[in-house]
Amino acid sequence: MALLGFLPNTPLVNGTVVLLATGLIWIGSGWLETSAERLSAHYGLPAVVQGSIVVAIGSSFPELSSVVVAALSGVFDIGVGAVVGSAIFNILVIPALSGLAAADTLETNRTLVYKEAQFYMIAVSALIITFAFAVIYVPVPDAPPLVGRITRPLAVVPLLLYGLYLFIQWQDVSDHGDEGVVDASIRRQWLTLGAGLALILVAVEQLVGSVESLSSTFGIPELLAGVTIVAAATSLPDLLVSVRSARNDNSVTSLANVLGSNTFDLLVAIPIGVLIAGSVTIDFATAVPMFAVLTLATVVLFAMIRTDLRLSKAESYGLLVCYLLFVAWLITEVLGITAVLR
Repeated sequence: MALLGFLPNTPLVNGTVVLLATGLIWIGSGWLETSAERLSAHYGLPAVVQGSIVVAIGSSFPELSSVVVAALSGVFDIGVGAVVGSAIFNILVIPALSGLAAADTLETNRTLVYKEAQFYMIAVSALIITFAFAVIYVPVPDAPPLVGRITRPLAVVPLLLYGLYLFIQWQDVSDHGDEGVVDASIRRQWLTLGAGLALILVAVEQLVGSVESLSSTFGIPELLAGVTIVAAATSLPDLLVSVRSARNDNSVTSLANVLGSNTFDLLVAIPIGVLIAGSVTIDFATAVPMFAVLTLATVVLFAMIRTDLRLSKAESYGLLVCYLLFVAWLITEVLGITAVLR
């Protein structure tokens, strides 16, 4: 509903809200990136930690908030297709656009490749295993095969893994040995960070609502809209932050934000929603094909950033082609040409 119901729900109004919300997200992501960079410098955080924790959690705040609000409203639905679709967008489109926005190539390092990327692959595997446990140990009676229920004890497993991730990052900060830079305006930077988060949260809520309304108006199938259009809308803060970092020659922060955001969404956002709702139903037959695509996309990105420890312009275009192939496959599913997804 456009602007909390104060404006009519028409395509023109929704289109205008999309443009305004995008501009607000651009402003909020700028505040977020600037304050995160200065806070990280003040506390002596490495660039990888800055991108994978500070910036990543900040840019993922709208997804977490939407999950919590839905759970508190009693209408929580895990929507695995949309969640994984957003992760696929993050892993293919954001690095590609960041690579094209960089002055030359998007440089990486061994820490990013061998810690962040590999831990993200572990996060994907851990969530698949959690879903499998739900199907094996908590099947839903009178439901189709491969439908299970994720309970609170199962949701704790991904959260514990994210706790391990934070512990590893804390150890890296301790080993970094940087005493940081004294910043007299540190309180103002924290306020700027909070203002950026609030602005992004409000803007993304309006953006997603307007995009969903436009998709319904023009008859775009729910699966296609959720996994592509809505996924791109919710990933817009990550996209803008990563592109800004790439343009400012902070390529490590740019890529670390992508991997850290996906890790946070998979290991924290979904489990917290389950903890609030009590339990949610998962269709493993739908989840597995989407996770297979996500795993393949992750392997492709991993191979590209490991080659010469950089992401070239040609490789960036290659990632965009991979995403277009993914969208083409979804269209064949919607049209009934293929039937991989149940």
